[in-house]
Amino acid sequence: MSTIQPSDLKLTELVNSRKSRLQILNYGASIFSFKIKNKENRLIDVVVGPQHAEDYISGDYRRENKCFGATVGRFAGRISNGTFSIGDEEYTPHEEYEGVHLHGGERGFQYRLWEVESIHEGENPSVTLSYLSKNIEEGYPGTLQVKATYCLTEENEIKVSYSAKTDKETIVNITNHTYFNLNGEGSVSDHFMQINASKILELDEKNLPTGNLTKLKKNPKDYRESRLLGNRELDDVYVLDVMEDELQAQLFAPLSGVKLKVKSNQPVLVIYSPESLPDTWTYLSEIDKKYPAVAIEAQNYPDAPNFRNFPSSILKPGETYKNDIIFSFSAK
Repeated sequence: MSTIQPSDLKLTELVNSRKSRLQILNYGASIFSFKIKNKENRLIDVVVGPQHAEDYISGDYRRENKCFGATVGRFAGRISNGTFSIGDEEYTPHEEYEGVHLHGGERGFQYRLWEVESIHEGENPSVTLSYLSKNIEEGYPGTLQVKATYCLTEENEIKVSYSAKTDKETIVNITNHTYFNLNGEGSVSDHFMQINASKILELDEKNLPTGNLTKLKKNPKDYRESRLLGNRELDDVYVLDVMEDELQAQLFAPLSGVKLKVKSNQPVLVIYSPESLPDTWTYLSEIDKKYPAVAIEAQNYPDAPNFRNFPSSILKPGETYKNDIIFSFSAK
């Protein structure tokens, strides 16, 4: 296995007519940075991640496994018991801990060098990256051809489009794992969040789904109405009540005036707001040690291969997997 060198890393910058600047890193097909004007017309970076691209290929980055801005796959989230079956065939992907497979394995898509296929400049600039995941890589069957396209529109939308094709039945669940702080600094405790979901997945002590749904009525994790995030650690799977092209979630920071709206074609949003992030590197912005960021991950149900009542994650030859996400930003 060849070692990735700093010289292999490439940052592609997309700039729209509003002077917003989106940087995409080929390692992990990651959103590295996104600078947007706040209500005071000052450019701030609303993406939380390491300051230097070289940090992404460090041993510390792999050990911490925080997936900053990354494309996560082949299967985002957890798979239980270290196994899944397709038909009569059983597969044993890499176990992260105690029988749990997490975020595609030891070297999921977030730890791979992607090829920059094309760059479109001018109005609504975009970049497309690709990765070829070989048969039985991390224990998954089938050779999977994956593409990730990032488009920065003139309306300050980041359109993320994932697609994949396989030559053998396999499972696919790809998501984007960007951490946001709409102040561009400090904490997200003062952010207001709203999610169009009346249920979350019930999780066990390993954060694995039990197969049951929990109603959010009178639950402190109910964000159907816009509420202050506060000092609350979240790592939950919100089952969406709305369809594609409808608003699924929004985040608002009164201090900066920046609002983020999220739409996708996926059935759940994983909301991950950790109490802290690793202090093993310098960050792009001056974030607080407590509650510095929140990730909004549009995807299929975790552990879907092991629950018949969850939407199928199986991809067959001749089919195309699609995950389309829109992160729409405004400031006032």
